[in-house]
Amino acid sequence: MNKFGTATPYIACFVLLRDGDKLACVLRENTGWMDGYYGLPSGKVEWGEPFSSGAVREALEEVGVTIKPEDLHHAITLHRHSEDSDWVDVIFEVDAWEGEVINAEPHVHSEVAWLDLNNLPDNIIPAIRYSLEQIKLGNSYAEFGW
Repeated sequence: MNKFGTATPYIACFVLLRDGDKLACVLRENTGWMDGYYGLPSGKVEWGEPFSSGAVREALEEVGVTIKPEDLHHAITLHRHSEDSDWVDVIFEVDAWEGEVINAEPHVHSEVAWLDLNNLPDNIIPAIRYSLEQIKLGNSYAEFGW
């Protein structure tokens, strides 16, 4: 228990890189969680790191693009519950970035793909699919897995 006696969820930031109706996704591999499923460029926020900085860092680490913090726009915050942990997922949409979207972490992603937002594959992470649906509905906050 922490000093305040409150929940201590993990925090992750995600980046929506769009090209029209296409969305840049990574196919997870060798991670131990949701391997074989598509997700967004993302990762855990480090101690003392603002959410926006985490999103910028993860986009560079995972797909090799440089994002200016002012080009991030909050899309949705998802409070996600799983069997063994609770998460706060902060998802940003990006207006612009520098560089080509590539698989910058081939040891944990088998590919980077531009998926059709209107025809997502079955093997997209369920919480990501739900978040995208909520964004389309205009919601900026949602809960998943409770």
